Amino acid sequence: MRSLLFWAFVLIAALYSENVKAQAIQYKENRTITDMMDRWAELNKSKNTVEGWRIQILATNDRQKLESARQTFQYRYPNVPVDWVHNRPWYQLRAGAFSTKLEALRLKYILSQDYTGIYPVKDDNIRPAEIINAAY
Repeated sequence: MRSLLFWAFVLIAALYSENVKAQAIQYKENRTITDMMDRWAELNKSKNTVEGWRIQILATNDRQKLESARQTFQYRYPNVPVDWVHNRPWYQLRAGAFSTKLEALRLKYILSQDYTGIYPVKDDNIRPAEIINAAY
């Protein structure tokens, strides 16, 4: 009985070791896929901007109103970067630069004490340095 148990153990161990060896998977990637991944990496390295979020404070078609609001904002919040975008016919005043919407909502909450009707907007043209320095 003991020898039968011994040989069963040896058989199971041999099968298990063969099974473990069989799981050493070798994968050969198609050259087309490798080229596509390399191209994707190079394109991402060449981009100077990233996607992120800003808070839109004002949208107006009056440039003087925009400049006045911008100066007022800079006076009240000197540590928060503010910039404007012209999407005809609107001038849009936007503040902050965040990688996530949640971070932008934090600034929205702070600004909502002085500004009404503000909301987060997605921005695809944020320089990475703007996000890194965004410690409000």
